[in-house]
Amino acid sequence: MSTITQITLPTWVVGSLQLRCVYLVNNTSFRLDECPTKGPAIPLYLGADLFSTTNIRSENHPRYHAKFAKKGLATKLQFSSAYRLLKLPASNNSLWFYSIQGIFRIAFELFSREDQLTVLENFQDVWKSHINDGPLQMGYSLNEGLDIPVVAPPPRAISKSRKPRTEPGDDSKDHDYCCATPPCPSEADVVSPMQQQMHYLSNSLPQVQPEHLKTIGTLLDLVDSYVKDDLTENKVTEVVMALLQARQWDELYSSPLLSRIGCWLGQQFHQANSSISQRVEGFKMHHIDRISDLPPAEELTQELFPEAMTRLLLQWMGLSEDTSTDKRHSEYPILLLILEFANHNLITGVAHVLYSSLICK
Repeated sequence: MSTITQITLPTWVVGSLQLRCVYLVNNTSFRLDECPTKGPAIPLYLGADLFSTTNIRSENHPRYHAKFAKKGLATKLQFSSAYRLLKLPASNNSLWFYSIQGIFRIAFELFSREDQLTVLENFQDVWKSHINDGPLQMGYSLNEGLDIPVVAPPPRAISKSRKPRTEPGDDSKDHDYCCATPPCPSEADVVSPMQQQMHYLSNSLPQVQPEHLKTIGTLLDLVDSYVKDDLTENKVTEVVMALLQARQWDELYSSPLLSRIGCWLGQQFHQANSSISQRVEGFKMHHIDRISDLPPAEELTQELFPEAMTRLLLQWMGLSEDTSTDKRHSEYPILLLILEFANHNLITGVAHVLYSSLICK
């Protein structure tokens, strides 16, 4: 008895869409797993699943398949008789599949706006990574599954009275696997986009430069903490710093990263204004009898304003921990003045005089 290998196509579940797929390696070979470390492969998606979300009747599907095949967006895969595709008719090993470019064409011609958005959000990375793929041939005869173990199924009793699913001369074989709703895959068969991405990353790790592994490990630790709802500020700080130091970012005047960080910091500091004002008012009440004999600028800064504000300005002004004490003492009054104006809380006499002078002008 000849050996027949049973295979189940992996399924992408995105929103209401369930798209079974296969990876075309060459004109005669395929894989069920993308596995980029084993060489390039073109993802192809089952036409029956694509059209199940449209209003097109199944008997009209072959006409559409042929139309898109002429444009290199669809192809008919003829699987070897050595394979049996589970959850698809056993008598039909010839199926229509679409490229990622074909998915986008179908989506924008035939899908609802909601499903179009689902395709855009979930398949844009696939589209980008396969943007240079050439047009598909009209058909491929696939004889070899590169990642499929050969397992013979147990013998089954076959009723002699059982009629074949497709009668001779019936051209419905191109689409008799289509139905209004694609069969619901079991949990073991379903491969979500996130699972696909995680598998892709796992297979890509051997190609990663050794100096990048530490940053990747830090990112994975953060993901693990996030999944376990155990995210801490220290862990986020470690990851953010690792990413910021991972490379030299864009030039200062055009850096979107610095721009977004600046906006975020500004928003955080602005939200702290009311608590700063309360602290400043309490300080003024406590020192009302000796307003002309206030503590040094460095002490005022540390007592009244958040450490993050002070550190930002210190680094900005080039005042690190290694800066001489005299230099820091001479610059701190300027730093304090900036904080007073930026937070709309005037404390020192100099700030009041300058503010009045500026307002008068």
